[in-house]
Amino acid sequence: MPDSVHPLTLELLAWISDRPRTYNETIEAWRSNCPRHPAWDDALGDGLVQVSASGVGLTARGRDALTARLAESRPSP
Repeated sequence: MPDSVHPLTLELLAWISDRPRTYNETIEAWRSNCPRHPAWDDALGDGLVQVSASGVGLTARGRDALTARLAESRPSP
């Protein structure tokens, strides 16, 4: 897994984890031809998401990246 995941890619991971997503729904919402916003391409290339017959989901690496980011954003006691 990359040392740091771009914030927009983390937003994609959170969006996917929110509820089941179809491939078409995901591509419609997240595909970009802009080289400055490659969240879908980065997530797929980095092994953070997977596409299956049932739709799009997070891989173990994707869940770990999202969990790590959520832990970082929580305030310390």
